[in-house]
Amino acid sequence: MKHILLGSLAQPIATLLLVAQITAAQSGPATAPASGDSISKTAPDTAVTISYGGFVDSYYAYDFGRPKNIDRAFTTQAARHNEFNVNLAYVEVKASGPRVRGRLALQAGTSVQVNYSGEPRVGTVSGPDLSRFIQEAVAGYAITPTLWVDGGIFLSHIGEESFISRDNLTYTRSLSADYTPYYESGVKLTWQATPRLTALLTVVNGWQNISENNQDKGVGARLDYAPSASTTFSYYDFFGNEAGSGLLRAFNGVGVKSNLASNVTVQWNFDYGTQKKAAGGHSAWWSSALVSKRQLTPQVGISARGEYYHDSDNVIVVTTLRGGFKASTASVGVDVSPLAGPRVLWRSELRGTWATQPIFPDRSARTGTSASNGLLVTSLALTF
Repeated sequence: MKHILLGSLAQPIATLLLVAQITAAQSGPATAPASGDSISKTAPDTAVTISYGGFVDSYYAYDFGRPKNIDRAFTTQAARHNEFNVNLAYVEVKASGPRVRGRLALQAGTSVQVNYSGEPRVGTVSGPDLSRFIQEAVAGYAITPTLWVDGGIFLSHIGEESFISRDNLTYTRSLSADYTPYYESGVKLTWQATPRLTALLTVVNGWQNISENNQDKGVGARLDYAPSASTTFSYYDFFGNEAGSGLLRAFNGVGVKSNLASNVTVQWNFDYGTQKKAAGGHSAWWSSALVSKRQLTPQVGISARGEYYHDSDNVIVVTTLRGGFKASTASVGVDVSPLAGPRVLWRSELRGTWATQPIFPDRSARTGTSASNGLLVTSLALTF
């Protein structure tokens, strides 16, 4: 797998920032005009604020199995062993207004290479060559003040974790997150039904793919209910023919995130999926993860995670062994934010994974594989 070089994005990034600056100048300043006369001349439905920024997540990871080809197995995050690299870097332009919104973000990094490696190649203008550089390219319009329609390439509606490490309680992602979509391509409706309830409906090309791989589309939904400012309950699903026409994949998940105290956050999810077999019957897989984080001081936090993933039929996690992928993980992490905020974040994590079969590359094992894997990773990230 070839490296993505940030230098290859220099021209599109420069173009992106230039467009942002020109558009910002045409649309007006990000802050309100000083004079009341200027305000009166700006129509409420056309006033758009343009902003731009970026994120860089650099890392060093040591895999105790010491894989010979340096690529770490069964993960998108900290994907290279004993190597300084960039996990994720992106630049973005965002538009925000009463009636319109949008985001264009270009990206690169080892997590991007892994995450988009499954993009289908059908025809001559598909596959990951271009699509992996696009984190989001989405435009939205407010049909009513509480109902938005958005179309394009956008981050997934599934799960409790983000593709962007800064936004998660732990640095590495859970298996539940790594083996559900991080991105989608299609259209979505978002309805703010009440101040506490948000509903989303989406129609997409498929299960994490921008390029279409068949003649079918997938549909999904999400509900987020916040009974209080400190707790949110979520439900999310996906239905689509992924393995072939008529071979329906049905996926459902629930999650909760709660601030048990001002400095303690807990997050839990349970996901369950089924897929019809060509020979008849169904395969099933499921996973669950529990994550907690305690902020010791405004600058220092500690996190912990435990989880289990079960895919005995190799539906989602493909192995070469009968019996599929059944594994549990546990991790502890330390986060340091020198500025007591997300702008600069130094994160370190120790993680162990234990499977029922020897599936992890291990240079020390006689067979070359082991049923367990250890990882130590440290990351320095900047938001700008």
